[in-house]
Amino acid sequence: MKTILLIDDNEADQFLGEVVIHSVLPDVQIIQAMDGVEALEMLKSSNTEPDVILLDINMPRMNGHEFLENYYGGTGREVPVVVMLTSSDQQKDKDKAAEYPCVKDYLLKPISKESVEAIRKLLGI
Repeated sequence: MKTILLIDDNEADQFLGEVVIHSVLPDVQIIQAMDGVEALEMLKSSNTEPDVILLDINMPRMNGHEFLENYYGGTGREVPVVVMLTSSDQQKDKDKAAEYPCVKDYLLKPISKESVEAIRKLLGI
């Protein structure tokens, strides 16, 4: 079973994301974190990596860019595919996200069935 980690501080966006993802990919497991700090703690305590991380940029405590720096940090380690899922359409955010080889897509919120189809292709299912 494929696993998606959804990191977003907005509970409504998390709920909508889960509903839309499961409407297209009913067999995918979704785990959620409210920000980068919680996500890092979850990942450190888990034996397995998610297949895809959907990552919001603007979050309290640790934003999406800070999460990437802490998680990936240029170490070259293998990390899951990261999809930036954000309300920010600013070019500077897109450029900063593109600095990380693990970031494979940049999708605007709210998540849509079309967004999930792009995620499906990244999952190879």
